[in-house]
Formats: sequence, structure tokens, C-alpha cells
Amino acid sequence: MNRRNVILGGLALLGLGGWYFAGTATNEAGSTSFNPSAGAANAQNSDVDTSSVAEMELGNPDAPVTVIEYASYTCPHCANFHAGPYKQLMADYIDTGKIRFVYREVYFDRFGLWASMIARCGGAEKFFGITDLLYKGQSEWTRAGEPAQIIEELRKIGRLAGLDNAQLDECLNDAEQAETLVAWFRENAEKDNIDSTPSFVIDGKKYSNMPYKDMKELLDAALGA
Repeated sequence: MNRRNVILGGLALLGLGGWYFAGTATNEAGSTSFNPSAGAANAQNSDVDTSSVAEMELGNPDAPVTVIEYASYTCPHCANFHAGPYKQLMADYIDTGKIRFVYREVYFDRFGLWASMIARCGGAEKFFGITDLLYKGQSEWTRAGEPAQIIEELRKIGRLAGLDNAQLDECLNDAEQAETLVAWFRENAEKDNIDSTPSFVIDGKKYSNMPYKDMKELLDAALGA
């Protein structure tokens, strides 16, 4: 069995190879909506220990305001956010230490899950760099063709970020990690009532996708600026 088949077969053992969320749709707010309780692979993961999943965060860990972004690597609106407003958010609030920024993955489909496993493969040090590459190349790798071809495109992104084939093999074949990530996503989505991407939890309150000027107003108000 070749490397691609090992990866696909390993995820299929969990039912994750064909796992998807049903009923995703684009709405007028520039978000992709979904039902976090739907899908074929969520019935058996309610007892999974998710404490091993690391939060991926930037900025000042002691900042008075935390912003959590919920996003999917296969969501075009999320790619648009990261191409524009996110860069402004980075310059105005993250790099300046005004906020703590947390990125949490949402899984619409197996491709988004595989992308997440690639992004996390290099640990926190490489996560946001790989995330940037995934969004920049989203239109290419998501349309590469068959699952094996999509995996190969994701592997190319991993190699571009400095990961070697052995690391990528280990990460993509980690079925336990895949199951844990799915359970972690469901816990977060239910806890914060997330039903579309990108969504933001700002100072404990959930918001849907919005223009950057509106986000800036919310942040300045939360910071007392």
C-alpha cells in the first residue's frame, strides 16, 4: 500500500475519510453556515479526552481582551478575512499586545480536517505560517481533484513550510489525533454556539463575520479606547 493509501485508509478506519458536515450554505453576511451537530462521524466522540489539543494563539497572553476566531480552511470567506482584515487586526491589535488572539479550526469536511493536521504538524511555531499558506493556496488545493491529489497538495504546503515527508506521514496517519480534533471542534462549537464561519468571540460575546471597521469599534470599546 502506498503512502497516500495509508493516509486515506487510516482516516477511513474512524469514519473520518468520508466524514462531512451536511447543510453548509453561504449567507448574506459573508459567512458559511453549518450545523455542528450534523455529520457522519460525530456519534462516537463525545467521550474523547480533548485536553491534549493545544490552543493556537498570538499576541499578549495577559491582554485584557481575548478574540477567538472560528474558521475553516475550506471556507472562502475565512480566506478573504485572512487576506485582508486579519492583517489589519494583526498590525493594530495583535502585534501591539492589545489583545490575545486565538484561532480555532472548524471542520466542514475531511479536507479541512486534513489541512488542520498539516497546520498543526509543525507545532505552534509553524502553525500560523502554514495557516497563511493554506489560505493563500485555498483555491488551488481544494480543487486539486481526488482526495489523494488534495492530500499531495497539502503535503506540498507542509514541505514549503519546512516539514519533511516523515513528519507529514506521521501527522496525517495519526487517526487518534484526527478523532480528538473532531471532538475538540464539536466541544468548542457547542460551548460558543458557533454555526457559521468565520465567527468571532470578542470579550466573551459571539459575532458573525463583519467589516474590519465594525470589529475595530468593538475592540476599541472593549479596550476602553
